[in-house]
Amino acid sequence: MEKEIITTEKAPQAIGPYSQAVKVGNLLYTSGQIPLSPVNGSLIEGGVAEQTKQVLENLQAVLIAAGTSMDKVIKTTVFLKNMENFNIVNEIYAQYFISNYPARSCVQVVKLPKDVEVEIEVIALVE
Repeated sequence: MEKEIITTEKAPQAIGPYSQAVKVGNLLYTSGQIPLSPVNGSLIEGGVAEQTKQVLENLQAVLIAAGTSMDKVIKTTVFLKNMENFNIVNEIYAQYFISNYPARSCVQVVKLPKDVEVEIEVIALVE
């Protein structure tokens, strides 16, 4: 199997030596998305709710570019700067994963890139 690099201008460009996503066979692995604007790469203003929404919008754009969608996500990993924000993140998350929920891990970390509140990565099926 060969790997295919997935990129889209509808999500922030990588800020380091990595790809937005990599497809191998019928699996897509995204890099962690943080709340950056796909237009200019700037950090989204606001709190954890606004940041979570932008992260999920960025992930959705990458999934679409790869020919898949949120309902094909099989695993998510959520990184939170503060676990006290879990309920807020969960409310926004539930707007993007309506049913047929993916498996999920959620961990609190000491620090995230650009000192954001949330980062999310996914693994999805591409059919």
